[in-house]
Amino acid sequence: MDQNILIKAIEDMYTARILAELYEREKSTTRYVHSTSRGHEAIQLATAYHLKNDDWVSPYYRDDSMMLGMGFTPRDLMLQLLAKADDPFSAGRSYYCHPSSKLPHLPKIIHQSSATGMQAIPSTGVAQGIKYRKEVLGETSDSIVVCSMGDNSVTEGEVSEAWQFAALHQLPILFLVQDNGWGISVTAEEARTADAYDFAEGFTGLNRYRINGKDFIESYEKMGEIIQNMRTSGKPCVVCAKTVLIGHHTSGVRTEFYRDVEEHELHRKEDPLDQLIKKLKEAGNPISAETLSSTENRLRKEFDNLFEEIKLMPDPSPENVEDYIFAPSSIQEETGTREPISADKIPMVDAGIHAIEEIMRKHPEALLYGQDVGERIGGVFREAVTLGKKFGKKRIFNTAIQEAYIVGSTVGMSAVGLKPIVEIQFADYLYPAINQLVTEISKSCYLSAGKYPVQTLIRVPIGAYGGGGPYHSGSVESMLCNIKGIKVVYPSNAADYKGLMKAAFYDPNPVVFLEHKGLYWSKVPGTEGAKRKEPSEDYIIPLGQPLIILNALEEAIQNKNTVCIITYGMGVYWCLEAAKNFPDLVEIIDLRTLSPIDLDFLIERIKSHGRAMIVSEESINNSYSQALAQQLTEKSFSYLDAPIMAYGSKNTPAIPINLILEKEYLLNAEKVADKIKLLLEN
Repeated sequence: MDQNILIKAIEDMYTARILAELYEREKSTTRYVHSTSRGHEAIQLATAYHLKNDDWVSPYYRDDSMMLGMGFTPRDLMLQLLAKADDPFSAGRSYYCHPSSKLPHLPKIIHQSSATGMQAIPSTGVAQGIKYRKEVLGETSDSIVVCSMGDNSVTEGEVSEAWQFAALHQLPILFLVQDNGWGISVTAEEARTADAYDFAEGFTGLNRYRINGKDFIESYEKMGEIIQNMRTSGKPCVVCAKTVLIGHHTSGVRTEFYRDVEEHELHRKEDPLDQLIKKLKEAGNPISAETLSSTENRLRKEFDNLFEEIKLMPDPSPENVEDYIFAPSSIQEETGTREPISADKIPMVDAGIHAIEEIMRKHPEALLYGQDVGERIGGVFREAVTLGKKFGKKRIFNTAIQEAYIVGSTVGMSAVGLKPIVEIQFADYLYPAINQLVTEISKSCYLSAGKYPVQTLIRVPIGAYGGGGPYHSGSVESMLCNIKGIKVVYPSNAADYKGLMKAAFYDPNPVVFLEHKGLYWSKVPGTEGAKRKEPSEDYIIPLGQPLIILNALEEAIQNKNTVCIITYGMGVYWCLEAAKNFPDLVEIIDLRTLSPIDLDFLIERIKSHGRAMIVSEESINNSYSQALAQQLTEKSFSYLDAPIMAYGSKNTPAIPINLILEKEYLLNAEKVADKIKLLLEN
């Protein structure tokens, strides 16, 4: 074996050991929770040494040796450990060894969360993107993705979704499972029936290997073979590497809390650095004790000095706490033609189909996937019909029932420069994807200090009508709008739909696009107005701009005899119908975008009227509408003649399927009219 590699491995192992001991000694300074790679150094370095600058890696929070092996420095790691302003990964926002990097000379790293196993899906999305760029965009690359995780994280359902997709589509990803037998205080025997190697047997097409991850030489040689084979074949694999846990689980969950001294000592005796030195000596290739001692002493002195220097470096400025929530969007003005003279009226569903077709013809980096969106039926609401035939199975394709994968994979796809449009079949089925939406997508831009905003457009059919029942009719906007770091759009007509769809696609941030099923075809009585003349191809509406769709008489406004209604989606049509009972006395604002929102515009309109109501389809208690009413009340209180009312559907845990019960549950024009009358009489 190359002597230079051995010397480098020994120095990097010493570095990992000394850093861990330094952090422990400086407990009062290293107050932020952290883990180290003690016991895992061999397999991590053996993997890292075989990676190239155009590979992608998702380390987990115990992978500081892997970071060192890839070329990141102790200085980089210490800056994040102490959450300093110059932390190159998160600018002081995230924990130790939660990296993100786009440095051109090192492997790339998307945002890393603390949620164990969750990185499997975004990482597989990177591999999916690499394959797409080769097969569709014609690029040549032998890049691979390494997704590192602990053994107990394999029991997460989202890991299975990632493995299933990687195996089915034969993606170039290596799942490195470091098995030290512990999941905090939970042993392998308590947590699982099999290790990762045996578990992977059920995923046809996923190659699998066992490695002694404590032995650097074996790990280096085997990982070299595995990675080279992957570069040639592009096939996925799982590597189950047995390791030991020498340090604490984290600085906050110390080993003496839950481990027997004898068991811990057994792990210490298998320290990978000591084992490597012993193995070299037995093989007649010893590195002298003097060299080892000199290396250790030099590094200890160097890192002690470095740590003292970094302790004195500035913390992040409080003024920067809201930086990087979103990447800036270039779409700031409404452009294009909203109502071309010769255009025909189209239903909202056609506006969506046409918008996506125009996007995909112009942008080969755009693709669409989700359940049943492919060529056979083009979506259960026919909302993607004809598209599969026009663009083929590599650009528009069906997935399995994997909501977490559908949403979370867009993190990786976006990172490699693609622009995924994905679909969740019903709003009620968005819940399995919430972990990815919250943990990975919404935080990526912020915790990577702007390096990895996630450009994704997530389509979600939503809303109740016609006896859809408890699992196909729900509204989820309150939950979504409570997630910071995503944008939420909810159009009410075909023209807005097309203009907002274009803006959502070009926005560099994650956008959830809510599409009311009852407005798709204007089949619900009173919703014929959702059909509009089709805007021009270049028509775009910036996100966050509400629109007045019904004006009150100015004289009535001056006499303070009017009400301002703020609504969206199906609420638009209930309010328009209700307003017919109060000619010239009602102003209706269609929000169009629920987050972000132009509060200043709404406040000014409310001040003009003195009375306001927010109308939505959702159950009203603890809802988006109530929260918005509170914000608006706070900003316009002295101008109000009555409290701002939030009005929605009844507070049941589900929407009943019986049509009589559904009607009683839902808001309607008559119920809205009663509330308008009450406000005007106040």
